[in-house]
Parts: sequence; C-alpha cells; structure tokens
Amino acid sequence: MTDTLPPCPACSSAYTYQVDALLNCPECGHEWAAGEAEQEIIRDSVGNPLADGDTVTVIKDLKLKGTSTVVKVGTKVRNIRLVDGDHDIDCKIPGVGQIGLKSQFVKRVAD
Repeated sequence: MTDTLPPCPACSSAYTYQVDALLNCPECGHEWAAGEAEQEIIRDSVGNPLADGDTVTVIKDLKLKGTSTVVKVGTKVRNIRLVDGDHDIDCKIPGVGQIGLKSQFVKRVAD
C-alpha cells in the first residue's frame, strides 16, 4: 500500500481505516470524509473541548500586561468566544473588560 491514511482528527490515532468514502477510527469511533479539512478542536487545561458560549473558570492568577490588575484564580467567565491565534478565547471579565485568554489557563464549567 503506497498511500497512508491521515491520523484521526479527534484522538490522533494512527489506526484509521477507510470504508467507502469515509475514514473511521477504531479507537474513538470518529468518522470523517477523506478530503474534509477538520477544524482544530480547542481544549481547556484538562482536555475538555471548548465551544462558543461555554462558561469557564480561571485556574491560575493571571497578571495583565501593562496594568497592576490581576485576574484571580476561580474567576468565572461566561459566554466565551473562540478565535484563532495565540490567545484563543475572547471574553469579557466583570471588572476587567474585554480580554483574550489562552485555553491552557481555563477549565470548562458544567452548566
């Protein structure tokens, strides 16, 4: 076999196989089209996938550059918006304002 199949976009498993026009993953059960470009899944600090509108909490004190303001651990942020870039979460924090956060410093909260 000369061509290799891409790894699973959901779990990165190398054991993908093809059935008709779909690629399948035996480890997580994910199915996707062979030519389909999967959007990168943004995950929080413990691996939970994030989506627009989720509520998250900050897991570490974050000092804001250029100010003396600190976003304290445990701060709850509602209605996040996912964006491309280094800071992949846009949100509004009460008392601070509009801010960009990195997903590695937040944890998703079950609503």
